[in-house]
Amino acid sequence: METKATTEGTALVEKVDVLVAIGAATAANCIPCLEHLYEQAVNAGVTPAEIKKAAEIAGMVKNGAHLALSNSIDELIGSKEVNGSACEKTLSGPCSC
Repeated sequence: METKATTEGTALVEKVDVLVAIGAATAANCIPCLEHLYEQAVNAGVTPAEIKKAAEIAGMVKNGAHLALSNSIDELIGSKEVNGSACEKTLSGPCSC
């Protein structure tokens, strides 16, 4: 027999799963995936603010990875240019990579 707690736990797992997938689709620039996942998110009870936050975090990860790659290229070619840290973790926000 399924209890209320089990049902709520299952719903939470479903929301987390679709938010992770939205993050991955965002990082991969896959608009068809994002459109498909948006419908799943709405059906799972994910709010627009939660969707936006997942996409923003994915964007920060993607930008951090790009910065790290750019810095590696600069290092390999002997450029003295420094583009900042790929991971600028702050107390007020998430890691930017």
